[in-house]
Amino acid sequence: MAGGPAGPRQGAKRYHPPVAAPSNEVTTIAARLREAAEAHPLRLPVNRRIDDRHRHRTRDGLLVQFTVQVSSHSLIHEALFERADGAPTDAEVGPWLEALFGVPPPDEEPGLPGAHVRRFERFDQGPIGAPLA
Repeated sequence: MAGGPAGPRQGAKRYHPPVAAPSNEVTTIAARLREAAEAHPLRLPVNRRIDDRHRHRTRDGLLVQFTVQVSSHSLIHEALFERADGAPTDAEVGPWLEALFGVPPPDEEPGLPGAHVRRFERFDQGPIGAPLA
C-alpha cells in the first residue's frame, strides 16, 4: 500500500504521544518494583547490569526497570527508562524518579546521542568498614 491519501505505508512508525500515568498508579507500581528489587538484589562483584525481572511497561509504551545492586560497602539503586520512539522526557520520568528514589533525586548517567534510554542511579554508602551485604 502506498503512503499518502490512499493509506498508510507498510512499516511506517506511528507516533504515540506520551500519556502521563496517574500519580497513584505510578506510586503503586513503583512501590512494587522497589520491593521486588530490594527482595532480590543483584550481588556484586558481577558486571553491573539492570535486572530485567523488575520492570513495567506503561500503556503508552514507557518501559521502567528498577534494580538494587549490593556490594560489600554500597547499595546501588538504578532505574532505566526506555521508549521505542525516542528518549523519555523529564515530565515522564519525574514522577517515577520521585516514587522510586524519593529525596534526594538520583544522578542521571550520560547516554549515547540519540539513545532511547535514560538511566538514573544513586549510591548509598555504608559506614567505612561496615559491610552492607
